[in-house]
Amino acid sequence: MRILLVTQYFWPENFRINELATQLRDRGHEITVFTGLPNYPSGKIFPGYGFCRRLREDYRGIPVIRFPHLPRGDRGFLGMAANFVSFALLGSLLAPFLLRGRPFDVIFVYEPSPITVGFPAVVMRALRKIPLVFWVQDLWPESLTSAGNIRSPWILKPVERMVRFLYRRFDRTLVTSRGFVPSVVRHGAPQDRVEYYPQSAERVFRPLEVPPGAPERGLLPMGFVLLFGGNIGVSQDFPTILEAAELTRSRTDLHWVIIGSGRMEDWVREQVAARRLGKTVHLLGRHPLERMPRFFACADALLVTLKRDPIYGVTLPAKLQAYMACGRPVLAALDGEGAQVIRESGCGLAVPSGDPKALAEAALRLASLSGEERCSMGRRGRDYCSVHFDPERLLLRLEEILRDARVEEMHKEA
Repeated sequence: MRILLVTQYFWPENFRINELATQLRDRGHEITVFTGLPNYPSGKIFPGYGFCRRLREDYRGIPVIRFPHLPRGDRGFLGMAANFVSFALLGSLLAPFLLRGRPFDVIFVYEPSPITVGFPAVVMRALRKIPLVFWVQDLWPESLTSAGNIRSPWILKPVERMVRFLYRRFDRTLVTSRGFVPSVVRHGAPQDRVEYYPQSAERVFRPLEVPPGAPERGLLPMGFVLLFGGNIGVSQDFPTILEAAELTRSRTDLHWVIIGSGRMEDWVREQVAARRLGKTVHLLGRHPLERMPRFFACADALLVTLKRDPIYGVTLPAKLQAYMACGRPVLAALDGEGAQVIRESGCGLAVPSGDPKALAEAALRLASLSGEERCSMGRRGRDYCSVHFDPERLLLRLEEILRDARVEEMHKEA
């Protein structure tokens, strides 16, 4: 198939869509990526890129067509809003011209957020009569309230109308959590066109043996290491992590290690200093995706948290699949589907979101277990992941979904 992949984030930004694109290419499909200028998570356009630079390039044999738009910057909500709107507007205007002469069988949209990434795809769908498959990773407009703390009906009502407009124009809507289904249906997606399609971990995430002298071990403190890897944002509920760390500060052998970057990074650093948690809370900055499995292998347990909010209660965080694929025990402060997966698999301990006391107690309990008990948790998580989130099986299913959408469109034309 000739697949047009529309995404706001793509290499050199680290997102799962990078590997999925290469997997589809390896299976014989012709992939074209339509995206903007890389600027996540720093908010600044990556070196070497610009409004007139590197707008066409090749990623592992995949043509990447970029268009200029405003980066996130460091202006908070206004910067992100400008980034989202400029991507949607300029992408919609330029897509017909930048993609002219390129035939496609189906459009596939990757949406970790914002949903406005769908606009250029909807324009192409209307002009070319190409079926459109949309993969929802984040719910709108709910995420504006939960992550952006936006409550004004003057903003939410127009956004809700926009979301409804988009969902009604997707031929298929895929959701990463079963809990997402009621929301996307309520906002206009036909229920018979909605399908649960979870994320799998990138293939780089697997169990590893890291030698004693490895540089990753040298960066980690001595003692029991609880490691958080990923985005340091509002959704990840760092206030709960820091409060739990305060409750365990007397255990100087128990360390909360954070690897990553994001909007809340400066705030977390300031809080660690203000609360005098420097001996047990460690921020190691951002590291390449390829090194993360090595860090995971060196940790005693891996930490995943989300805010207490209805939207996160129905979210299955992709971080969880990566942790489980590496065969490491998991400590989680999650509600709903994420907590259910941990309990079903037996891969670790889950406590309610937003409960620092329960998180601290669970951390101490995990530290008190034997190494073999924790290894058993990790093995159970790996086994569960291989059954429910197997990359090959999910890739085959995605091919079926894309083909079915194409066949239905051809029948309409006939």
